[in-house]
Amino acid sequence: METIKVSTSQHVDINYPVAGLGERIAARLIDLAAFLGLYLLFIVLGALTGMGTTFIVLMIILGVLYIFYNLICEIFMNGQSVGKRLMKIKVISIDGSQASIGQYFIRWLFRLVDFVLTGQIGGLIAVAVSENKQRIGDMVAGTTLIKTVPRTHIDQIAFHPAQEEYQPVFGNADLLSDRDVELIHEVVRTYYKTFNTDLVYAMSAKVAAHLAVSLPQGMNELNFLTTVIKDYNHLTSRAE
Repeated sequence: METIKVSTSQHVDINYPVAGLGERIAARLIDLAAFLGLYLLFIVLGALTGMGTTFIVLMIILGVLYIFYNLICEIFMNGQSVGKRLMKIKVISIDGSQASIGQYFIRWLFRLVDFVLTGQIGGLIAVAVSENKQRIGDMVAGTTLIKTVPRTHIDQIAFHPAQEEYQPVFGNADLLSDRDVELIHEVVRTYYKTFNTDLVYAMSAKVAAHLAVSLPQGMNELNFLTTVIKDYNHLTSRAE
């Protein structure tokens, strides 16, 4: 399975699977189904109003929305359209960072090449044969689509709250932010799925440096990360 390396804010690299042709097609069909629903709704509204000026205005609005739909959605929905969000895929820069407005614009502009001028097959062929599953617009814009999952919120972390009498091992764990702890938890979860120890070692080193602490004797890197999470939960719950 093709993957792309994404560097997190803690400078830890995580590999995300690249969205394939099937996910792209499914997302596109969902978006088209949404527009078909709007079209039928406008037909009904037009029939109720006598297919006059109101119907023409509605059709113009629908046409403009259809043309600019992907560009607007990707800019304001963080690289996703409705279909992409439901399929849990998103547009990112090929270097793993969030795509810029300019990149969204370029890949939208090249939809003419990918789908219109090539009879809908240019982009499909490019995705099927390219290394990072990119259509022509992605290649020019320097973007691709990755598979993603709903973001883990801090209150969903799968660690039980510490008991009241619990004594934190690292008393300055509350120097971390919610996002830091969320990311640590993501690394721990990824380890249990992939057993990628390099990821744990890298995150452990970053967290230890941030807190200016050393791992106690007998504590390994994985235990260090889970202890930091437990300490953070305890310290922040007492501060509330």
